[in-house]
Formats: sequence, structure tokens, C-alpha cells
Amino acid sequence: MDAMILSAGEGRRMRPLTLTTPKPLLKVGNQSLIEHHLNRLKSAGITNIVINTSYAGAKFTQSLGDGTEYGVNIKYSHEEGTRLDTGGGIQNALPLLESDPFLVVNADIWTDFSFEAISMTDNFDCCLILVNNPKHNCEGDFVLNDGVVQTRDSEQSAQSFTYSGISLMRKSLFNDDRGLVFPLIDVFLDCIRRGKLTGQYYGGKWMDIGTPERLHELEKMIQSKPVQATA
Repeated sequence: MDAMILSAGEGRRMRPLTLTTPKPLLKVGNQSLIEHHLNRLKSAGITNIVINTSYAGAKFTQSLGDGTEYGVNIKYSHEEGTRLDTGGGIQNALPLLESDPFLVVNADIWTDFSFEAISMTDNFDCCLILVNNPKHNCEGDFVLNDGVVQTRDSEQSAQSFTYSGISLMRKSLFNDDRGLVFPLIDVFLDCIRRGKLTGQYYGGKWMDIGTPERLHELEKMIQSKPVQATA
């Protein structure tokens, strides 16, 4: 299975840290956020990886090269000019992705999730990994009803969860109807309307590294004790 790491954002909320360094290349512990993903993908047996870039894109190739150092093969999808947003970035990179379905991971998260644990049956087009709601997203994004992901307003009494930034997707979800620039949420909502979006709950360690404060919190957690992977 191939994987795509979404890395094209500017990381404006992380300034001044991202004024010279793209957010995925920020260090925590002895490795950058994106290196953490590369190592865990390799451990899961996923070695063909596509990284999309826009802001300071050359720094990714300078830092990561072709992936040989990490035991993986990296291809880059450079978005010139206008950034294509999350959905458009994936659609633009499809020719570089050989497997169907393929794994998608947000570069600006940190987790001990085992990537090989994600799966879906033939009757679904996409699978989301859902986690407990963090303080900055206390209302959550979706609900999970017997393995089917629905919007929060469709099940008012159900417990809500946050999208982790990890998903398994089929190529058929992407076409030219949405244009070149569109967010990934558009794809998810279309799947929900068709009853084709499934989900898995994950209760292990996960953080969305969206601010310098959260990066510092992650640094403290890593330094405090070794983190054990959770299956």
C-alpha cells in the first residue's frame, strides 16, 4: 500500500517557528514531525510514500531526499503557484500513487497509531481514524454509528469524535468535477451522503500539532517517558 503525507500548508499558526522552516520539518525530540511518520510507515511495511509540498518545498527534498535514509521511497508532488488545498493536493498527486486504496496522513499530527491497522471492506470508499476530542475541538467532527461515519447533526445523541488526520481512500473519490482546489472535507461529506464512509476509533496517543504550545506539550511528553506503540 502507498501512503501520501499532506505537507503543503504554510503553518501560519506556528509562526515564528515556520517563518523559515515548514511545519512538518519542525523538530520534536530527535526527529522532525514528518520523520516520525516516515519511520512508523516503514515499521508498518509501507515504503512507497508521496509527499506534497508548496511552502518552502525545496527544504523537504533537502532534508529527506529520496527516502533512502529511512528505508522508504519518496516521491514529491510539488504544487507550484496556488496551493491546491487538502483535496486538490491529493487529486494532483494521484498519478504518483500506485496502490488503490492508499493511505493519507496529515504531516502535522503526532501519534503512536500502527498504520497497518487501518482497513475497510469493499462496500466502503473511505475509512477515517477517529480519536477522542482534544480541548481545541471539544465538539468533535463526526459520530460513529455501527462502523459508519455520520455528521454530528445527524446523530445528536451519539458521542462525537475528532478526525485524526489519518484515512484510507479509494482513487475513485477524486475527479475533475470539484475543480483543482478543494478541501478534503468535501470528499468526506460526499461519502457520508452515499453511506460510503466508515471509521475506526483509536484511543492511543495522538496530538494535532497546530500551535507552538502544542509542539512544546509534545516535547515535554516525549521527554518525560518512552512512548510505547499501541496496536
